[in-house]
Amino acid sequence: MSALYELGAELCAAHDRMEEAGFDEQTIADTLDGLSCDFEEKAIAVAKFARNLEAEEAAIDAAIKAMHERASATANRAASLRKYLMDSMVATGIRKLSCPYFVVSVRDTPAAVVIDDENAVPECYMVQPATPPKRPDKRAIAAAIKTEPVAWAHMQKSIRLDIR
Repeated sequence: MSALYELGAELCAAHDRMEEAGFDEQTIADTLDGLSCDFEEKAIAVAKFARNLEAEEAAIDAAIKAMHERASATANRAASLRKYLMDSMVATGIRKLSCPYFVVSVRDTPAAVVIDDENAVPECYMVQPATPPKRPDKRAIAAAIKTEPVAWAHMQKSIRLDIR
């Protein structure tokens, strides 16, 4: 079967030839009616294919959404398993495990500044980003706490799980 644009061109050419040959409008219309059958079939097939592609697009969009949800659930599960492993290792006092594939170790992290009352932080320890509201400068506060304790913040150590 010819392409749709070819069929359209054939219909126009046939109309022009018949008009030049002097056929009356009814004869031209009846003849083109028979010829347009191929064009209509092809046009319907093209329309069906376009609708199938649109349905495929919707299915792909749904699959993408499902995959994003699955990826998020997988990431949450991995984080949960890491926490479970770390808690179990801490509870049993085991700080390091190794196998041929990786090493699992519980490591101390550097102490982090925890702001107990952000409104009580002196202005000299506040930083002002471009547009968001001010936030405490935890590095400066950590240095100050190491020199002398403050009532509005404290240092807190934590642990993390390292899989290499």
